[in-house]
Amino acid sequence: MLNFLLRRFFATLVTVFLASLLVFCALLAIPGDPAAIILGINASPEALAALQEQLGLNLPPAQRFFSWLGGIVQGDFGTSIKWDVPVSKLITDRLQLSALLALGGISLACLIAIPLGIIAAFNHRSLLDLLLTVTSQLGAAIPSFWLAILLILFFGVEKGWLPTTWVKSMPIKSMILPIIALGVGQAAVIARMTRASMLDVLSQDYVRTAKAKGLATFRVVNKHALRNALVNIVTIIGLSLSQVIIGTIIIEQVFALPGMGRLVLTAISARDFPLLQGGILVYATIIVLLSFIVDMAYSFLDPRIRYG
Repeated sequence: MLNFLLRRFFATLVTVFLASLLVFCALLAIPGDPAAIILGINASPEALAALQEQLGLNLPPAQRFFSWLGGIVQGDFGTSIKWDVPVSKLITDRLQLSALLALGGISLACLIAIPLGIIAAFNHRSLLDLLLTVTSQLGAAIPSFWLAILLILFFGVEKGWLPTTWVKSMPIKSMILPIIALGVGQAAVIARMTRASMLDVLSQDYVRTAKAKGLATFRVVNKHALRNALVNIVTIIGLSLSQVIIGTIIIEQVFALPGMGRLVLTAISARDFPLLQGGILVYATIIVLLSFIVDMAYSFLDPRIRYG
């Protein structure tokens, strides 16, 4: 077990390092000089050169990368060009709301999807199964930002029941529509995988034997079927959570939420490279860590995996 954990942890560290290198190289290719953006087009060459030296832009790319990476290891992501405050402070202030939004979206998706997937599997080839399958396919096809606009028009503009933008005095109400917009699409994906996994398990002999013994449906699902279908379900939940985290970038912009996603989009428009580097790296690291957590979940759900 310890060897399995060490292998996965080492692979996670290597992936995070490669992600940081990819982020740095990608941002090098973006046109625009941060020093020129700060000083404006009328800046003198001397002032421009002095600021480039202050920001470290005159150093070779490799030296800049390892200097930036060394600062990150110590918790220093640099200073934002736009706000002139530490990037780590900006990220910390915004990350909590984005995390709550993503967790709310995936929790809603699981609460909807897993029961529906189980019901569809137990009523295979029935009218209910067909209805749930068609509904899940439609849900998976609807983009989250388009659903967000529909929710704003109906619940916010027409009915006036919920706020359509961030209201500091009503944080819970302000999160309801964004969570629904994020969760519905992923609920459709998780429901389809739950149905497929449950159908595979329900066709096994030991489940048929449990049914033949007259065990209650709840006990058959909980003790025999669902437990063995969880590996595939956990896989799709991990992938869906990654999609939800990425989706928060757009949803926060649609609902004007002061989260990480909106911060990153602002950094792009302002050519705030230190903030953009830090924000993208945080997103990449979170997704890599999610993959590590899913691997750990596999090892507990199926002990054979840890010895593979």
